[in-house]
Amino acid sequence: MSDAREVTCRSQWSGALWFLVGFGATGAASAVLLRALMGLAVWPVAAVLSAVAAVAAMDRATAWVRADARGVHSRTLLRRRSVRWSDVADLRVRLKYANTPRTQDVRRIVVVLREGQDGNDGRGRGRGRKWTLPLPVGLTSHDPDFDEKLEVFRALHRRHGTPESSHLAVISYRTTGRGWIGSLVVSVLLLALAGAAAAFVLAADADLRAWKSAVPCTAGASAAERRETCVTTMPAVIERTEAHHPRKGSRLYFTDARPLERLGVSEEAARAFRAGDGVELTVWRGSVKEVAGERHVWREHTVTPGSVAVAAAVVALVAGYPAARVLVRIRRRRRPEDEVLPSVLPFVAVLFGTALWLLPLCSLHPTTLFTSPLTTFWPVAGALVSLVLFAWAWRVTRFRGPEESGSGRAAPSAGRDDDEKEVFLRARFLEVADYNPRRFGTHVVLGGDGPPSVTPHPGPGRFAARPIPVGRLALRKVRPVRGGDGDGVPGAWHIAELDDAGTPVRLAAAPADLNRILRHLTPGQAPGLSAEAAAVGRFTP
Repeated sequence: MSDAREVTCRSQWSGALWFLVGFGATGAASAVLLRALMGLAVWPVAAVLSAVAAVAAMDRATAWVRADARGVHSRTLLRRRSVRWSDVADLRVRLKYANTPRTQDVRRIVVVLREGQDGNDGRGRGRGRKWTLPLPVGLTSHDPDFDEKLEVFRALHRRHGTPESSHLAVISYRTTGRGWIGSLVVSVLLLALAGAAAAFVLAADADLRAWKSAVPCTAGASAAERRETCVTTMPAVIERTEAHHPRKGSRLYFTDARPLERLGVSEEAARAFRAGDGVELTVWRGSVKEVAGERHVWREHTVTPGSVAVAAAVVALVAGYPAARVLVRIRRRRRPEDEVLPSVLPFVAVLFGTALWLLPLCSLHPTTLFTSPLTTFWPVAGALVSLVLFAWAWRVTRFRGPEESGSGRAAPSAGRDDDEKEVFLRARFLEVADYNPRRFGTHVVLGGDGPPSVTPHPGPGRFAARPIPVGRLALRKVRPVRGGDGDGVPGAWHIAELDDAGTPVRLAAAPADLNRILRHLTPGQAPGLSAEAAAVGRFTP
């Protein structure tokens, strides 16, 4: 199908979408009719929501995308757009991974425009703008219909345009091409929330001190003193109780609604008190702080400055996770957009290590920092520990290319030490082959009495091992992990692209393990050279 002159894409769920259009239109009409007959204020809201749903479904149902010799054309209910092949720099695939096993992965085609182009009239409106096509949509990573149409798009681009690269980039949440503005906004909002919580620490401390220092009101106390300063006690009789789960709330009801009708208490207190119990209420600043009876005493929970400080610190630490994602993406902003980012787990370890000293400090000394040797040494020492952890996380998440790790250099022949001991290394061939049926391999075994083999287990023993045909393999290049290599390949690994008697295969492993495996699979070969060229020494070690 790559020789086709054009391809037209329409929604494969048009029947369901038109049903939603009719359902939404019927709902909007019914809401308007009920509003006219009954005059209820809720029906306009229902009418608007139904109409919006109908328009959105119609927009998807009427959408189509066509690629031909002139370029790419898209039409929906709300917008039409066209772009010439000469204005297209590249075609990419955007992959949205599923969050649950029942949900399928979704793939879309992304048109990357050349600098200064925005389609239609070709006027400059940005640098390398991207246009995600509404169609086609591929479900799962192996959708034949999507793959077929994607190949037609690429063939037409090669024929009528000038692609900047022959490589098909796959962009996902793991790659550098995904945006980071959303993570930055979340981090800023969480930090603002933490700051707002921290601002109440001093107020909570003042309230706690005032409550602890409050004294019973005297007979001559003024109304202002009774409201703000002193404590008032008054008798009451419980009429009935309601004990519920904490989510629903438990209550005490008082006879004749004196001194108040009801009071929210804990579930334990509601079960402990009985109807007819005489109790004494302690009131401070218009709030009941204590209910004391013969069988039970309930005290209102008092917010302490330590708890407020801990809450603020927890929110600030949570804000560190999206901030770490932003930091990792910014550090790789000059890398290819389909290159997989390193894991942010090292920075999560920094946050966890910080929490170990910060949360106890906030709980015990929320308002007395730097007022004693202990409260001075504690935060300073903790900050130094966090700084050391951050330096470690910064180092382990830095970019290490194949040349730096050694896996991109010419692979020397395996030494005698590598042959004496059998070792299992975690590695995977990403293509199906006679030595990797159904991609069953999880490890490569080297050394011992047998040849290098693929095994579905980490050993010991060569049970179910498949020998690797070393003589057929030629090393082409070693590169970082890309989005198209799959979600199961860790970002810190490297990929060796090999030629298996004319068939390209990929081997994924950690850099050190990959270098060791290549010493056995492609001894003496440099990336980009065939086995015959390496055998006659046509490369520089």
